[in-house]
Amino acid sequence: MRPIDENQLIRTAQAGNAAAFEQLLIDSYDRIYRFAYRWCGNHADAEDVTQLTCIKLAQSIGQFRFEAAFSSWLYRLVINCAKDWHRSQQRHQHGDLEQLASEIHRDDRAENGIYLQQILQLLDSLAEGFKETALLVHAEGLTHAEAAIILQVKESTVSWRLHEIRKQLQSLQQGDGSWEVSL
Repeated sequence: MRPIDENQLIRTAQAGNAAAFEQLLIDSYDRIYRFAYRWCGNHADAEDVTQLTCIKLAQSIGQFRFEAAFSSWLYRLVINCAKDWHRSQQRHQHGDLEQLASEIHRDDRAENGIYLQQILQLLDSLAEGFKETALLVHAEGLTHAEAAIILQVKESTVSWRLHEIRKQLQSLQQGDGSWEVSL
């Protein structure tokens, strides 16, 4: 039996076929979770964002128009869900930093987890779009052009954002402690 191609699978899912949607979700789940984890920096939050993304995918699969790659559309969906989830967490923030610290220390790669948390906090402090740009290019390995399509900006904007992030990281390494991008 010949495997069905992704576009046909999407069209079948858009037509309401539950088995096709399930297969599309199975095929996409690891990508969704990986990007959510890179966005959030810890497993529990990544699971929440992934769950939200899966629900949103079910609700919005009919909106995919085949004008760009499905993966580009999916990254945009994860980004939007991660932002929505992050806003909801800020409203309900419980301030349980001890729990976060214990999660990080339980991780076999505690040092990497702490470093990742610091970088994500720094990226969160930047203007809109910087975190997404850094994660798409450096964590997901996309080209500047591919990231530009997903973020709906010019390729030069992606390059500029990455340049600004590098400058800020260099400033931090040199010890001046500043982490602001003047726009």
